[in-house]
Amino acid sequence: MNKLFVVVLIILSLYTYSSSILIPMDNSQKDHLKSYGIAFWTLQNNVEVKWLLNYRGGSFLIKNNTDIENECVIRGISYEIIADVQVGQILSNISQNDVNMDAVKLEKAPKIAVYSPKGKQPWDDAVTLVLTYAEIPYDVIYDSEILDGKLKDYDWVHLHHEDFTGQYGKFYGAYHNTPWYREQMRTNEAVAQKYGFQKVSQLKLAVAKTLKAYVFNGGFLFAMCSATDSYDIALAAENIDICTAEFDYDAIDPHAQEKLDFSKTLAFKAFKIVKNPYEYEYSNIDVSKTRKVPKENDYFSLFEFSAKWDPIPTMLCQNHTNLVKGFMGQTTAFNKNLIKSSVLIMGENKSANEARYIHGTLGKGTWTFYGGHDPEDYRHFVYDKPTELNLHPNSAGYRLILNNVLFPAAKKKKLKT
Repeated sequence: MNKLFVVVLIILSLYTYSSSILIPMDNSQKDHLKSYGIAFWTLQNNVEVKWLLNYRGGSFLIKNNTDIENECVIRGISYEIIADVQVGQILSNISQNDVNMDAVKLEKAPKIAVYSPKGKQPWDDAVTLVLTYAEIPYDVIYDSEILDGKLKDYDWVHLHHEDFTGQYGKFYGAYHNTPWYREQMRTNEAVAQKYGFQKVSQLKLAVAKTLKAYVFNGGFLFAMCSATDSYDIALAAENIDICTAEFDYDAIDPHAQEKLDFSKTLAFKAFKIVKNPYEYEYSNIDVSKTRKVPKENDYFSLFEFSAKWDPIPTMLCQNHTNLVKGFMGQTTAFNKNLIKSSVLIMGENKSANEARYIHGTLGKGTWTFYGGHDPEDYRHFVYDKPTELNLHPNSAGYRLILNNVLFPAAKKKKLKT
């Protein structure tokens, strides 16, 4: 009996070392979002992960390991144990020139930071929600950390719902008498003075320029909602006062619009800023107020890219569907007429002439802008409760966020296009 037990152990051991764990990311997956967390956790434990681009929705392949398998069970993730022969067949099929698939090695878990104020805000952020749900660790940094040179410690930075123009999110009309709005002004003005700036807009510009240099030197930047267009507006308005007295106690430059320098922006061109402090909008980049898309028809489609020749956009668009339901935000989507020709549009609502998901390169790094506030809350308002992601484990919209989190782990040589 003891001999039989030993034989069984040997067989099981051989099976473990001659097989792999396949985490499918097609419609068979019970929890797509936590699957990214497993891939990240595996990398943290110095185990290589293969990302199978366009294979069953962008599946993950990992050499079989009891600890990883147990973790999949604990986290409620669908997985398959496949023999080396099957692995070889899959990789052989993927490598064929006429097949739009590829296998990319993920080698090291990226160090992640979320740019967010330390105080509690009356709204949530989709990225922090999904990172927490997927059990992917991150640090919170804000203006002081960025200006003190901490960006060099991170591979990937997300810009939380933010206003880089110094206009406090254009919340003046509805919320300027609320305690949180007043505290936000007090805190930002104090930080501006600490770093020698006369205005919050000057502080935010310095932060925006530091982030731009971070990307140029090889960083990965991701932003959603108003952190997208307000970022570019701030860059274009360098040394131009675009804030009315409600925000910085003096008048706006009457010629601010004509002075904007669009050569300094990442994504947008020829936009017109909104000068009215009571209007909840920054510019005509965003289409929230002009779009005529009924909720039941509000979807955007993801583009298909060549996995072998365009691995970055291919990774960023991995999904179990190419049709993603839309969702609103202060910045819902981008007017395609105002997007620079150098920018790659990865998701769009063609009938509405709007882009939802765009990407670009700067120097050695990349940036990605994603319109909307919360992929599973169609019209998210201030004071709304955070989305419960355990009710949306297969969210296609949230998957796009996690694609961005994971792709800096890819082998850099492979990422050259």
